[in-house]
Amino acid sequence: MSGLWVFVCGPSGAGKDSVMGWAATQLAARQDIVFARRMVTRPSHPGSDHDVVTADQFARLMDGDGLAWRWEAHGFHYGIASRYAALVAAGRVVVVNGSREHVNTLKSAEHLRVVQIEVAPVQLAARLAQRSRDTPQEVAKRLARNAIFSNLHSDCTIVNQSALADAGRQLVAYLMASRPAEQITSQANYPG
Repeated sequence: MSGLWVFVCGPSGAGKDSVMGWAATQLAARQDIVFARRMVTRPSHPGSDHDVVTADQFARLMDGDGLAWRWEAHGFHYGIASRYAALVAAGRVVVVNGSREHVNTLKSAEHLRVVQIEVAPVQLAARLAQRSRDTPQEVAKRLARNAIFSNLHSDCTIVNQSALADAGRQLVAYLMASRPAEQITSQANYPG
């Protein structure tokens, strides 16, 4: 039995971390759906959910086959530990906070799904400005960069423009429906 990798991606400011966090809380009791922790060569900041690693630590993980997935974005290295690949092999759904650039390079595969979190450009610009992490020039660059990914293939698109719970429920529903058929049958009476 093989599980699934589900990459959740979207532009900065679309609320991807918040939507995933909401869904993870709702699904915390489930053992068949796992939210992977990313390792990133970037300091932690408010609202981020990753394990900080140095460039040297990341290089050792790469050399020692410690990563199932890796990519670069915005000058930092991102990785997902190999232990999550064992969970997919055991039939679980492993949810990854991904990068659109990385997802854009992946070939379609039976064990891989893509969920895209989107928001209207005007609301996205307002959110980016509100979080005060980027200069106005950096916000403009981020918004312009979105055109590159306008044709990104996704298996599910969630528009996060109203209550967080609305988008969160959509992600939960998609993840529940994505479980391999064997698990759906064997866990039909699973509470939650």
